[in-house]
Amino acid sequence: MANFRFQSKLKTALLFIALLLLAAPLQAFDRETPVVQAVRKVGPAVVNISSEVEVHNQPNPFGANPFFDNFFKDFFDPGPQKRVSLGSGVIIDGARGFILTNAHVLEKTATVTVTLLDERQFQARIVGADADSDLAVLQIKSDTPLPAVQMGDSDDIMIGETIIAIGNPFGFSHTVTTGVISAVDRTINSEDRVYRQFIQTDASINPGNSGGPLLNINGELIGINTAIYAKAQGIGFAIPINKAKRTIADLIQYGHVIQAWVGVVVQDIDARLANYLDRQDAQGVIITQVEDGSPAAQAGLRDGDLILSLGRTKIKSFDDYQAVERAIPAGDTVQLSYWRDGRTRKADIRTTAYPEARAPQLAWRRLGVAVQTMSPELRRRFRLNAKQGVVITELRPGSYLHHIGVASGDLILQMDDQTIADEQQFANAMIRCRLKSSLLMLVQRGPQVYHLTVRLSP
Repeated sequence: MANFRFQSKLKTALLFIALLLLAAPLQAFDRETPVVQAVRKVGPAVVNISSEVEVHNQPNPFGANPFFDNFFKDFFDPGPQKRVSLGSGVIIDGARGFILTNAHVLEKTATVTVTLLDERQFQARIVGADADSDLAVLQIKSDTPLPAVQMGDSDDIMIGETIIAIGNPFGFSHTVTTGVISAVDRTINSEDRVYRQFIQTDASINPGNSGGPLLNINGELIGINTAIYAKAQGIGFAIPINKAKRTIADLIQYGHVIQAWVGVVVQDIDARLANYLDRQDAQGVIITQVEDGSPAAQAGLRDGDLILSLGRTKIKSFDDYQAVERAIPAGDTVQLSYWRDGRTRKADIRTTAYPEARAPQLAWRRLGVAVQTMSPELRRRFRLNAKQGVVITELRPGSYLHHIGVASGDLILQMDDQTIADEQQFANAMIRCRLKSSLLMLVQRGPQVYHLTVRLSP
């Protein structure tokens, strides 16, 4: 009986305690987390970018015949239609209105509109874009200072630390995703180029927030989100901001990136060269020429040296070497590892901009042409009617242009996206294209104009 009374009292006490707990208010947690604070801090500096292009939606059903093409346009084509491609960007300089985004966001653009979080809209000017780094800088003009992100240090990031990706894909609200740093120094192969030294995260990155900021937990900019790897699921990539800073400076000052000049001509290793080096397992590229007075010459490199690595990247092929050299800004010091006389050596190379005076030699070696600005004498000599452009005065036998039938007296009107009106513009374009394996050219012969994809010699 006593045991029954004890159990009854115990149940009553437990029920009373439970009622007290239910009646007590729950502890409130602080909802304003560091992520919320970072988004609130940086949000006003994240912008939407709308780029408009004119496209014809209906193909000509009659084929490429010029007569039917004009007939179709006159009677059936409804005219150019507007297609808007959306991306994100981040204001990096509020006083001058500079915005950082991806270069691929601006591909084939006619006009660019920037929309801020407060729904203000601005027509933007493209200051410069660099496809190799996938970075571009825009500028907008405002009567009042604009909000800007605070720069961080991407060399100081830690694997596993929390990161925040922000984008503005629609022009009126932000998207926010969070995750951690999964890896650094990643190499990504896209359809037409190789991207190196990327930050990998597990935060979702898609075309809408491509070009937007990647932030650390303090709201500092450590990278630019880049949607380039469509096959990946649950993986995002970003361009480290420290890598981007030199590109940004060149784009603002020059409108394009001043690429580094190392000063070597290289080629892949084949069986003959492996035997020459007495290394059947040799990997790398061999130097076939060290240019006089170049940074490589000053560092003591010689013909026949086998380059093993450039910077932090191992070199296994000619394409590897060119991709790494393209990513080095002029003025940087880079360490080169090479094999000579049975042992590995290292050299620190202080790169410079490519000397403009060497452009004619470069054009002869890589493109296989000598050119001159249009003149009355050249018009008479080649019976030309054009008023401007550069005239091909000589072709190198065995060059790609010589092989496909380009001849002396033909005019070069354009190289990639740069119009060529004189020797100065030709030299600038040649220097900008010198690290590519091919380029697009517009060549005129008589009244006919031809678009050519030209392979460049090593």
